[in-house]
Amino acid sequence: MASLRRKSKPKIFNPKRKDTARGFADRSASGSKLRSQPTIKQSGHPDTESIKPIQRISLCMIVKNEAERLEQCLASVQGLVDEIVLVDTGSTDETIEIAKGFSAKIFHYDWHDHFAAARNYSLQQAQGDWILVLDADEVINPEAIAAITNQIRQQIKAKNCLAINLVRLEVGANQTPYSLVSRLFRRHQEISFKGIYHELIDDSVNEILQREPGWQIATIEHPIAIYHYGYQVEQIDRKRKHQFAQRLMQKHLATYPHDSYMYSKLGALLVENGDLEAGLTTLKTGLSKADEHHAPPQIWFELYFHLAIVHSEQTNLPGAIDYYQQAISQSVPNLVKLPAYNNLGNLFQQQEQFELAHSQYEQVTQIAPNFAKGFYNLGIALRHLRQLDRAVAAYQQAIAIEPRYAQAHQNLGVALLKIGQPAEAIESLQRAIELHYEQGNGAIARELETTLKQMGLV
Repeated sequence: MASLRRKSKPKIFNPKRKDTARGFADRSASGSKLRSQPTIKQSGHPDTESIKPIQRISLCMIVKNEAERLEQCLASVQGLVDEIVLVDTGSTDETIEIAKGFSAKIFHYDWHDHFAAARNYSLQQAQGDWILVLDADEVINPEAIAAITNQIRQQIKAKNCLAINLVRLEVGANQTPYSLVSRLFRRHQEISFKGIYHELIDDSVNEILQREPGWQIATIEHPIAIYHYGYQVEQIDRKRKHQFAQRLMQKHLATYPHDSYMYSKLGALLVENGDLEAGLTTLKTGLSKADEHHAPPQIWFELYFHLAIVHSEQTNLPGAIDYYQQAISQSVPNLVKLPAYNNLGNLFQQQEQFELAHSQYEQVTQIAPNFAKGFYNLGIALRHLRQLDRAVAAYQQAIAIEPRYAQAHQNLGVALLKIGQPAEAIESLQRAIELHYEQGNGAIARELETTLKQMGLV
């Protein structure tokens, strides 16, 4: 039974590390990469006729060779938008034909390495009262359509809302999976995008607010409105997105050297690519610029979060903990804070501060009750606190959310053995073995098989 007592080593949102296991010891905290892809319903939209606002919504997009993703994107906005404005910057695949199938208004634009210029050209073609901006690798969550239309309907009477922030999930992102994005706003002659890369309307909106303080900015925190698939590893490899992004970010900062938001994005990219020192320097520069120019809480959150990642990679755990705590203190939606709570829990667990870890994981499960890895990590903390019955319940909840979660089945089997339920334990461990084989983890599966035989359980 010695293998059952192996110490767990949680990891921090890092795609390069892999868990290791011996026997059927508990699998360590996964780092909660949020890699599982949400199910996007292609039918079953709300009764859009009953919720349709009076004001018209224009979808504005810029695209190039997006045939692989475009149909899913455009299908997701059916019943929400009244007009599709698609600006093509040189497609050679079936992008245009797909767009025509959705009655899109198609315009052509010569690309010159400037996203804001192309975005603003799309805005000039729109006729709606409101603008929705999406990329081809994004889709609208059908469960958010009612919330969006209801929010716009409220503004018909109030007439004081300039823009509506939406929550976006970065599917497959290794770092911050949730973000607030300003993608829904009134068609206003003074609202425009700025920035060569990671272009935003924020500066133009803030200028309007300073002159006309009666305007308001609304936020729809629930449900998640946009799923973004551009951070999936295979997509990044196919488009060589990192190199392209880094080049345009650096070009942007040469033009806009005080943009703390872009420093946060570039620093995060450098850290993800393994250049920790350059990433650290870039993020600290971002902090300085954020302080000088009174950056909003979302930018402070991203800077602190990514600085925590750097310090964790450099094994400076006190520094990482401090930055995670500063990130959590920012006034942003709890869903955006989710990875900070989770990673902070992992660090506390790594330092064997299990009560503190448990507190963070409890927060994670309250914020995201459908996040399987949150319950998995909670189970590990409870096991260390010798609350095995509650650990079993946490692992079972993780499996209920994600039935093919091999590590959760493995840990559940261990916990069931310890509380004297061998039949149920064997069933869980055998299921873990099956899943490990199916998911390409043959070495782990074989170790589990060997240990079960040595203990006389099979």
